[in-house]
Amino acid sequence: MSQKFQEIINSDRPVLIDFFATWCQPCKVQSSVLNTVKENIGEGARIIKVDVDQYPALAAQYGVRGVPTLAIFKDG
Repeated sequence: MSQKFQEIINSDRPVLIDFFATWCQPCKVQSSVLNTVKENIGEGARIIKVDVDQYPALAAQYGVRGVPTLAIFKDG
């Protein structure tokens, strides 16, 4: 996923990464908020979800120490 992830964050539009876990209740609440945000911004930005339990190395690479964690990338 790392190569694909790099391509995503280097895109020409802003990218919001939601680092989450399926067992995390605040993550579930935040997910519904992010769905509303996505509806409002449309194609202006991308919102990508990364499950820290499935991709722990990726989460560690970006310094994720707890969930939920949001990261915004613009032009990489």
